[in-house]
Amino acid sequence: MLDNISVLMEKGKPVSILFCNDPGTESSLLYCELTQRARYGDSIIITKQGCRVCEYVFGNTETTPEEYYYKSGRYRNREATSIAVSSLKRLKGRGSSIKISPYSGEKFDILILYLKPEKAMRIIQAYAYSEGKPVEIKTGGVASICSDCTAYPLQEKLGLSFGCKGSRKHSKYGDDEVVVGIPYKLAKDIDEALKKIPETLS
Repeated sequence: MLDNISVLMEKGKPVSILFCNDPGTESSLLYCELTQRARYGDSIIITKQGCRVCEYVFGNTETTPEEYYYKSGRYRNREATSIAVSSLKRLKGRGSSIKISPYSGEKFDILILYLKPEKAMRIIQAYAYSEGKPVEIKTGGVASICSDCTAYPLQEKLGLSFGCKGSRKHSKYGDDEVVVGIPYKLAKDIDEALKKIPETLS
Protein backbone atom coordinates (compact mmCIF):
# COMPACT_ATOMS: atom_id res chain seq x y z
CA MET A 1 0.00 0.00 0.00
CA LEU A 2 1.42 3.37 -1.02
CA ASP A 3 0.41 5.21 2.13
CA ASN A 4 2.74 8.19 1.74
CA ILE A 5 1.51 8.90 -1.78
CA SER A 6 -2.12 8.33 -0.88
CA VAL A 7 -2.21 10.88 1.96
CA LEU A 8 -1.21 13.66 -0.43
CA MET A 9 -4.72 13.52 -1.92
CA GLU A 10 -6.84 15.97 0.05
CA LYS A 11 -10.10 14.92 -1.65
CA GLY A 12 -10.94 11.36 -2.63
CA LYS A 13 -8.45 8.59 -3.40
CA PRO A 14 -5.73 8.09 -6.00
CA VAL A 15 -7.09 6.39 -9.12
CA SER A 16 -5.73 3.03 -10.23
CA ILE A 17 -5.47 2.48 -13.99
CA LEU A 18 -4.91 -1.12 -15.07
CA PHE A 19 -4.77 -2.33 -18.66
CA CYS A 20 -6.30 -5.79 -18.94
CA ASN A 21 -8.31 -8.12 -21.16
CA ASP A 22 -11.31 -8.46 -18.87
CA PRO A 23 -14.84 -7.99 -20.26
CA GLY A 24 -15.72 -4.31 -20.24
CA THR A 25 -18.33 -1.82 -21.33
CA GLU A 26 -18.43 0.98 -23.86
CA SER A 27 -19.00 4.09 -21.78
CA SER A 28 -20.44 7.34 -23.11
CA LEU A 29 -18.55 9.20 -20.38
CA LEU A 30 -15.12 10.67 -21.04
CA TYR A 31 -12.01 9.01 -19.62
CA CYS A 32 -11.33 12.08 -17.50
CA GLU A 33 -14.88 11.90 -16.11
CA LEU A 34 -14.43 8.22 -15.28
CA THR A 35 -11.17 8.85 -13.43
CA GLN A 36 -12.82 11.66 -11.48
CA ARG A 37 -15.68 9.32 -10.52
CA ALA A 38 -13.20 6.63 -9.47
CA ARG A 39 -11.50 9.18 -7.25
CA TYR A 40 -14.71 9.23 -5.22
CA GLY A 41 -15.45 5.53 -5.19
CA ASP A 42 -16.72 4.31 -8.58
CA SER A 43 -15.06 1.39 -10.37
CA ILE A 44 -15.51 0.42 -14.02
CA ILE A 45 -13.88 -1.62 -16.76
CA ILE A 46 -14.14 0.00 -20.18
CA THR A 47 -13.35 -0.99 -23.75
CA LYS A 48 -14.19 2.46 -25.11
CA GLN A 49 -15.13 5.86 -23.73
CA GLY A 50 -16.74 9.04 -25.05
CA CYS A 51 -13.82 11.35 -25.92
CA ARG A 52 -12.62 11.17 -29.52
CA VAL A 53 -9.21 12.61 -28.64
CA CYS A 54 -8.78 9.97 -25.96
CA GLU A 55 -9.86 7.23 -28.39
CA TYR A 56 -6.99 8.34 -30.64
CA VAL A 57 -4.55 8.45 -27.71
CA PHE A 58 -5.65 4.98 -26.61
CA GLY A 59 -5.22 3.57 -30.10
CA ASN A 60 -8.87 2.73 -30.71
CA THR A 61 -8.96 4.86 -33.87
CA GLU A 62 -6.45 6.24 -36.34
CA THR A 63 -8.61 9.30 -36.97
CA THR A 64 -6.54 12.12 -35.50
CA PRO A 65 -8.05 15.08 -33.63
CA GLU A 66 -6.23 17.49 -35.95
CA GLU A 67 -9.35 18.82 -37.69
CA TYR A 68 -11.18 19.17 -34.38
CA TYR A 69 -8.28 21.05 -32.79
CA TYR A 70 -7.84 23.32 -35.81
CA LYS A 71 -11.52 24.26 -36.03
CA SER A 72 -11.66 24.91 -32.28
CA GLY A 73 -9.09 27.70 -32.63
CA ARG A 74 -6.56 26.14 -30.26
CA TYR A 75 -3.69 26.76 -32.66
CA ARG A 76 -2.69 29.56 -35.03
CA ASN A 77 -2.56 27.48 -38.20
CA ARG A 78 -2.56 23.96 -39.64
CA GLU A 79 1.17 23.53 -39.12
CA ALA A 80 0.95 24.29 -35.40
CA THR A 81 -2.05 21.99 -35.09
CA SER A 82 -0.22 19.15 -36.83
CA ILE A 83 2.80 19.54 -34.55
CA ALA A 84 0.56 19.50 -31.47
CA VAL A 85 -1.22 16.33 -32.56
CA SER A 86 2.05 14.57 -33.43
CA SER A 87 3.30 15.39 -29.91
CA LEU A 88 0.50 13.44 -28.22
CA LYS A 89 1.67 10.26 -26.52
CA ARG A 90 -0.33 7.20 -27.57
CA LEU A 91 -0.86 3.72 -26.15
CA LYS A 92 0.64 0.74 -27.93
CA GLY A 93 0.34 -2.96 -27.22
CA ARG A 94 -1.90 -2.68 -24.17
CA GLY A 95 -4.90 -4.79 -23.19
CA SER A 96 -8.30 -4.58 -24.80
CA SER A 97 -9.88 -2.99 -21.72
CA ILE A 98 -9.03 -0.59 -18.90
CA LYS A 99 -9.98 -0.97 -15.26
CA ILE A 100 -10.46 2.40 -13.56
CA SER A 101 -10.92 2.23 -9.80
CA PRO A 102 -10.05 3.91 -6.49
CA TYR A 103 -6.63 2.70 -5.36
CA SER A 104 -6.72 0.28 -2.44
CA GLY A 105 -3.36 -1.47 -2.66
CA GLU A 106 -3.86 -3.55 -5.79
CA LYS A 107 -1.57 -3.83 -8.82
CA PHE A 108 -1.87 -0.97 -11.29
CA ASP A 109 -0.15 0.36 -14.39
CA ILE A 110 -0.68 4.05 -13.66
CA LEU A 111 -1.75 5.87 -10.51
CA ILE A 112 -3.51 9.17 -11.14
CA LEU A 113 -3.60 11.83 -8.43
CA TYR A 114 -5.34 15.19 -8.20
CA LEU A 115 -3.10 17.37 -6.05
CA LYS A 116 -2.61 20.88 -4.76
CA PRO A 117 0.61 22.33 -6.25
CA GLU A 118 2.55 21.93 -3.00
CA LYS A 119 1.69 18.23 -2.85
CA ALA A 120 2.64 17.78 -6.50
CA MET A 121 5.93 19.47 -5.68
CA ARG A 122 6.60 16.81 -3.06
CA ILE A 123 6.01 14.05 -5.61
CA ILE A 124 8.60 15.71 -7.87
CA GLN A 125 11.05 16.07 -4.99
CA ALA A 126 10.55 12.42 -4.04
CA TYR A 127 11.18 11.40 -7.65
CA ALA A 128 14.45 13.37 -7.64
CA TYR A 129 15.53 12.09 -4.19
CA SER A 130 17.59 9.06 -5.28
CA GLU A 131 19.53 10.42 -8.25
CA GLY A 132 18.83 14.15 -8.32
CA LYS A 133 17.37 14.00 -11.83
CA PRO A 134 14.66 16.59 -12.58
CA VAL A 135 11.27 15.59 -13.90
CA GLU A 136 10.80 16.15 -17.64
CA ILE A 137 7.28 17.49 -18.02
CA LYS A 138 5.57 16.95 -21.38
CA THR A 139 2.32 18.83 -21.72
CA GLY A 140 0.65 21.11 -24.25
CA GLY A 141 -2.51 21.81 -22.31
CA VAL A 142 -4.48 19.18 -24.25
CA ALA A 143 -5.27 15.48 -23.63
CA SER A 144 -4.14 15.98 -20.07
CA ILE A 145 -5.47 12.89 -18.29
CA CYS A 146 -5.24 10.45 -21.21
CA SER A 147 -1.97 11.47 -22.86
CA ASP A 148 0.00 13.49 -20.27
CA CYS A 149 -0.90 11.42 -17.22
CA THR A 150 -1.63 7.94 -18.63
CA ALA A 151 0.15 7.29 -21.95
CA TYR A 152 3.28 9.31 -21.18
CA PRO A 153 3.94 7.71 -17.76
CA LEU A 154 3.81 4.27 -19.39
CA GLN A 155 7.29 5.13 -20.66
CA GLU A 156 8.32 4.87 -16.99
CA LYS A 157 8.24 8.63 -16.59
CA LEU A 158 6.38 10.84 -14.16
CA GLY A 159 3.45 12.66 -15.76
CA LEU A 160 2.40 16.12 -14.61
CA SER A 161 -0.35 18.18 -16.21
CA PHE A 162 -2.07 21.45 -15.47
CA GLY A 163 -5.14 20.02 -17.14
CA CYS A 164 -6.88 20.71 -20.42
CA LYS A 165 -10.09 22.46 -21.43
CA GLY A 166 -11.95 19.18 -21.82
CA SER A 167 -10.95 17.56 -18.55
CA ARG A 168 -11.53 20.68 -16.47
CA LYS A 169 -14.86 21.40 -18.17
CA HIS A 170 -16.29 17.88 -18.00
CA SER A 171 -14.80 16.34 -14.86
CA LYS A 172 -14.64 19.58 -12.87
CA TYR A 173 -11.63 18.91 -10.68
CA GLY A 174 -10.52 21.94 -8.71
CA ASP A 175 -8.97 25.05 -10.21
CA ASP A 176 -6.40 24.68 -7.44
CA GLU A 177 -5.48 21.11 -8.47
CA VAL A 178 -2.96 19.68 -10.93
CA VAL A 179 -2.87 16.09 -12.14
CA VAL A 180 -0.01 13.63 -11.65
CA GLY A 181 0.41 10.22 -13.27
CA ILE A 182 2.80 7.78 -11.60
CA PRO A 183 3.84 4.53 -13.32
CA TYR A 184 3.93 1.36 -11.24
CA LYS A 185 7.70 0.98 -11.54
CA LEU A 186 8.33 4.39 -9.96
CA ALA A 187 5.62 4.34 -7.30
CA LYS A 188 7.38 2.37 -4.55
CA ASP A 189 10.57 4.45 -4.68
CA ILE A 190 8.56 7.69 -4.66
CA ASP A 191 6.50 6.47 -1.72
CA GLU A 192 9.64 5.58 0.25
CA ALA A 193 11.32 8.89 -0.59
CA LEU A 194 8.33 10.86 0.68
CA LYS A 195 9.25 9.68 4.18
CA LYS A 196 12.79 11.00 3.83
CA ILE A 197 12.60 14.36 2.12
CA PRO A 198 12.16 17.49 4.29
CA GLU A 199 8.68 18.71 5.05
CA THR A 200 7.73 21.87 3.19
CA LEU A 201 7.30 24.06 6.26
CA SER A 202 9.85 22.46 8.61
